[in-house]
Amino acid sequence: MLKNYFITAWRNLRRYSIFSFINISGLALSFAAVWLIALFVAHELSYDRYHEKASRIYRMVSHGKWGTEKFDITGTSGLAAAALKNDFPEVEDAVRIHAEGGGILTYEDKTIKEGNMFFSDPSFFTVFTWRFLAGNTHALEKPNSIVLTRSLAGKLFPDPASALNKTVKMDNTLYTVTGVIDDVPVNTHFNFKAVRSFPADFRMDWGVLEHYTYVLLKKNADINRLRAKMPAFATKYLTINAQNIHFTLELQPLTSIHLQSHLAYELSDNHDIKYTYVISIVGLLILLIALINYINITTARASVRLREVAVRKIIGSNGKNLIGLFLTESFLTILCAATISLVLVILTMPLFNYVTGKQLSIWQFGVARTILCILTFCFITVFIGGWYPAFFLTKFKTIPALKNQLGDVKGQTIFRKSLVLFQFAITVIMITTSLIIYLQLNFMVTTDLGFNKKQVLTFHLDSRAVRTQVEALRTALLQNPMVQAVATVSNPIGNNNIGMTDYSTEKNGVFDNHTNLAYYLTIDPDFIPAMQIKLLEGRNYSKTIASDSVCVMVNEAFVKKQGWASAMGKRISRGTDSTGKFIAANIIGVVKDFHIYSLQHQIGPMVMELPRQLYDRDNVYVRIDDHNTAQTIKYLENTFRKFDTASPFEYHFLEQNFAEQYEAEQKQGKVLLGFTILTIVISCLGLFGLITFTVGKRVKEIGIRKVLGASVQNTVLLLTKSLLQVVLISLLLAVPVSWLISNKWLEDFAYRIHLQWWMFALAGIISLIIAFATLSVQAIKAALANPAVALRSE
Repeated sequence: MLKNYFITAWRNLRRYSIFSFINISGLALSFAAVWLIALFVAHELSYDRYHEKASRIYRMVSHGKWGTEKFDITGTSGLAAAALKNDFPEVEDAVRIHAEGGGILTYEDKTIKEGNMFFSDPSFFTVFTWRFLAGNTHALEKPNSIVLTRSLAGKLFPDPASALNKTVKMDNTLYTVTGVIDDVPVNTHFNFKAVRSFPADFRMDWGVLEHYTYVLLKKNADINRLRAKMPAFATKYLTINAQNIHFTLELQPLTSIHLQSHLAYELSDNHDIKYTYVISIVGLLILLIALINYINITTARASVRLREVAVRKIIGSNGKNLIGLFLTESFLTILCAATISLVLVILTMPLFNYVTGKQLSIWQFGVARTILCILTFCFITVFIGGWYPAFFLTKFKTIPALKNQLGDVKGQTIFRKSLVLFQFAITVIMITTSLIIYLQLNFMVTTDLGFNKKQVLTFHLDSRAVRTQVEALRTALLQNPMVQAVATVSNPIGNNNIGMTDYSTEKNGVFDNHTNLAYYLTIDPDFIPAMQIKLLEGRNYSKTIASDSVCVMVNEAFVKKQGWASAMGKRISRGTDSTGKFIAANIIGVVKDFHIYSLQHQIGPMVMELPRQLYDRDNVYVRIDDHNTAQTIKYLENTFRKFDTASPFEYHFLEQNFAEQYEAEQKQGKVLLGFTILTIVISCLGLFGLITFTVGKRVKEIGIRKVLGASVQNTVLLLTKSLLQVVLISLLLAVPVSWLISNKWLEDFAYRIHLQWWMFALAGIISLIIAFATLSVQAIKAALANPAVALRSE
């Protein structure tokens, strides 16, 4: 019986080749999309789960609030780890990480610049799980120890074993290589190339929140009970010099950090779990659209198979037999689609990895498990997509079916139209969302940042000795006429890592004990003109006025926050001296607001001052002419080499720095655009199938109408009207949903486009054009056909 089912099903697939192609193509495309999305989502959910004790590891983070000010940061005190172990029996171990920035690593005649390094405790290798290629988990127990990853060790030594116990130099300190571990997996919220033991004289204070603290709970420990103790822990240790700051400490599960933590100073650019939800829903919707096509086309073809069903009933087939036959046909269709989707996934995987920035593999869960999942997925899809058509085709009465009479099909027609309406509503929503994402990304790239970012490149001064020679370096660089300006700052803007400072304002000659937070940037007198930042009030720093060293400049957001009409003559305090007296600083200038972060962040108050130490100026900004850029960069490198022969010359264009801030959104936009195009293709396949079937059923009617004088336009409108009406209704239903989704996405941006009616109108017009073009292909073909041929064939 089963063999007969498959033979019959295969014959039907071949007999109705156009509809089989549409069904299989739509399902294959949707399966491939779902497969890729499943791999992506699984990878996103896998972050940090490779650690053997991942379920027991939590990260402590800090929140502070006073008045209208607050901070939410990943940093904690370096003293917190030991206190947690000492105070709470639930804590088995704790480990600190300090992202120290890296530097120049030297071994014999080899020199490497590596910026991705940590200081950490010996427990780093017992709390977390790392695979040692040389050495063991006790690698950081001795002072001046360093553990390298495979890739970094490979640049200095022939193999991991030969690296063991060798001495490398960094920051004028000698370190012993006590271990080599495998490279850190990509699915981690923190990556590193080397980890060093903490220096014996490393400064730690309860008021300095610059360490990352992770705790390992004992087995069966109650995390909620530990969380309940955190307020008392914060009160005990963090209110000593807190200046009325209310601290709260949060314990984040290690496995939730990548998708659910978005605090200041994260160790990496985390992703948003909302996007994971969105892309999962998109995958399900694409599959649903393909199933709608299958159900629509299969039920629409019911009249073609009425006599077949009637004859089978007469010769003894019961409902179960017929349902089994049609489910077998569905399974064969879906199995063919799954096989084709496998080929599509293999072909598109490199492109998908490039767009998403992932390193996914089609067999990343194992061959056997993947095949089992595919088969399970096929059976589930057969049940979801094949059950209704099978039930629909077997419920017709035998005698009317022999006469090719469908009976009352009004309910089925409404059902099919409802499916088309739902299908195209989804398509319109995705088109609208893709359009608005493109407009927002274009807005972020082209909007005025408050300074001129074009033709500005930056490079870092690793050597402290070179930092003390900045003026000589500047003079040498400016000797080239292609170099227009040179400036130095403490932090590179556009990288989301500008520091903050607290300050007090003066009122009636008295400084307020209440402190405020502002972004803090050390600049030189050349920074404002080099970046072409507009001065609103006062003046810029001068190299000839010695008193400027104790003055500050602020931005307009700072002035607005204080409610001042003018900042001139105002003073702020930058802390106290050893006697407790406020250190006053005069405001000498106010600049127009400029973005130091991406447009996702609101411009906040900023304080700028001259460097207190010569080596504070470690980031050089150079504005160059837009001609002969390559030659100019070569000149910059050669000049740099005259001052620093050991460090590599690594530069970045400022435009690139800001563009990278939107990399995640750009990837999201590209992925959504790709799946939007796929959704359009699948929806059009469904419309094409329905109009093809409609034309086939109305050949005689079309011929008679043409003989009676119907024009091509009238015939096309007759054939497409009902489906276009459904598409038009779907547009009206999709607009409010599109607005809600788009507005929700735009909420993540402090600076955003405003949703306007024409955006939705444009998306609707695009949808209508696509739908009409799809329907018109077959409709025009039928309208142009010779009516005599059609009537004779009928």
